[in-house]
Amino acid sequence: MYIKVRVVTKSKEEVFKKVGDNRFEAWVKEKAERNMANRRTCELVAIYFDITTPEVRIISGHRHPSKLLAVPDK
Repeated sequence: MYIKVRVVTKSKEEVFKKVGDNRFEAWVKEKAERNMANRRTCELVAIYFDITTPEVRIISGHRHPSKLLAVPDK
């Protein structure tokens, strides 16, 4: 399944919420440097869907706030 995630970096709180059908927003504390924010976003997605972190893959948007991620169907 593909989901779209909009990521806000350097946030004071970490939040991951659903805003529409297969659309999510993530606020992460990490900076958008050295892939730190992408890794934390994948961790939050894995927690939300109750899967392991390596099962979440970034398909597009590695360097942009809007990302397309692949998560396995349950």
